[in-house]
Amino acid sequence: MKEYIQNIVFSTIGKCADEMHQECYVIGGYVRDIFLQRPSKDIDVVVVGNGIELAERVCKIWGKRARLHIFKNFGTAQIKFQEMEIEFVGARKESYRLDSRKPIVEDGTLVDDQNRRDFTINALAICLNQDRFGELVDPFNGVRDIENKILRTPLNPDITFSDDPLRIIRCIRFATQLKFHIEENTILALSRNKDRLTIVSKERIADEIQKIMQADKPSIGWLLLDKCGLLPYILPELTAMKGIDTKSGLSHKDNFLHTLEVVDNIAKQTNNVWLRWGALLHDIAKPITKKYVQGTGWTFYNHNYIGEKMVARIFNQMKLPMNEKMKYVQKLVLLHMRPIALVEEGITDSAIRRLLFDAGDDIDDLMTLCEADITSKNEIKVQKFLQNLQLVRKKLKDIEEKDRIRNFQPPISGQEIMEIFQLPACATVGIIKTRIKDAILDGEIPNEYEEAKALTLRYGKELGLTATTQS
Repeated sequence: MKEYIQNIVFSTIGKCADEMHQECYVIGGYVRDIFLQRPSKDIDVVVVGNGIELAERVCKIWGKRARLHIFKNFGTAQIKFQEMEIEFVGARKESYRLDSRKPIVEDGTLVDDQNRRDFTINALAICLNQDRFGELVDPFNGVRDIENKILRTPLNPDITFSDDPLRIIRCIRFATQLKFHIEENTILALSRNKDRLTIVSKERIADEIQKIMQADKPSIGWLLLDKCGLLPYILPELTAMKGIDTKSGLSHKDNFLHTLEVVDNIAKQTNNVWLRWGALLHDIAKPITKKYVQGTGWTFYNHNYIGEKMVARIFNQMKLPMNEKMKYVQKLVLLHMRPIALVEEGITDSAIRRLLFDAGDDIDDLMTLCEADITSKNEIKVQKFLQNLQLVRKKLKDIEEKDRIRNFQPPISGQEIMEIFQLPACATVGIIKTRIKDAILDGEIPNEYEEAKALTLRYGKELGLTATTQS
């Protein structure tokens, strides 16, 4: 059915182009994805003429089934039809100034339009005019590059990347998503033009990095960013994690490579991009907390606490959202050592309750991160840790079913404490609430109203307070 709709779409566009005596092609990612056998809903149509006028003509034929949006400043139009978004633009050629990635645009031919494309695999075009319908125009052997899984630019890569340096990150993003090899001269040009990234907005770079993080194997992108010398421009804190130090014959692991392995492990389990960010940043403070202690070895004390604080700065500098997504990543970084510590120190009910309380609804994601964090080459050791974490998971489930700790609020509210003791809003109210919470988490009383009320009265008396009611 989808293929039928698409054939109708393309034949309608081609017929309208013929009536206007204009060459018309579907071009770019949609054509590439045909050869990659990937689904695609975004269609780019290039017209040797006026793209907006063609879109208007097509939309009249489709009537109320289609919605037309015109962007006169960009000379483009978009039609939303069925589940597809079809972008119409006139063929053009571009030139650039050194201080901007915004091109100077002129009308051009199909050849001009294909020349300006970022990669050969995105320069493929299929004619929609009826006399040449379905004819592939592939001047740069893009189909061969798809078959050989190669990324390269249609023209001189230094010009391509210098003109629009966002293409530097896009190149690495495509290599990561498609698992393509970047052609040698192209990858050298990435390094040669890395300083041009300074004219690209942080927001546009963040968009590409997010797509790398959403790939099946994000480490491909981060390793390429490192190989091309781009990592200091994107996330310098990761650069600091590289390498191994040895002292008195004792070495620590390469925390950069370990981190990428954790991210890939997470990617096998979930598409949650923010959980993947939690994996990428979970050890981000290790370089600044690293210390060699005689008789102990390498230590990274408090790297989780310091890492939590670093997350906000990193999100801000990368223009990632400074909202609940950032706070979620902070929580994962802060708590990522707790489940393993439970195994090593003993899985007590009290410790489980406190972990449930602190992690809340993110407890399952935290456990997934902890399991991904086990990257030893010793398979026996890995299985032992995983089995121990399964014990923690079971204990978490048992305690939650029994005590209902996840996201709980103490059964006695601050308002009720104020009414019981005729107190204004003050620190004493907070102290009593905290005492009730700790008593529940430590298993002194169950998570029930009557028991919490009794403890409130008893503790208030210890503080010299007089209850106005015993009800």
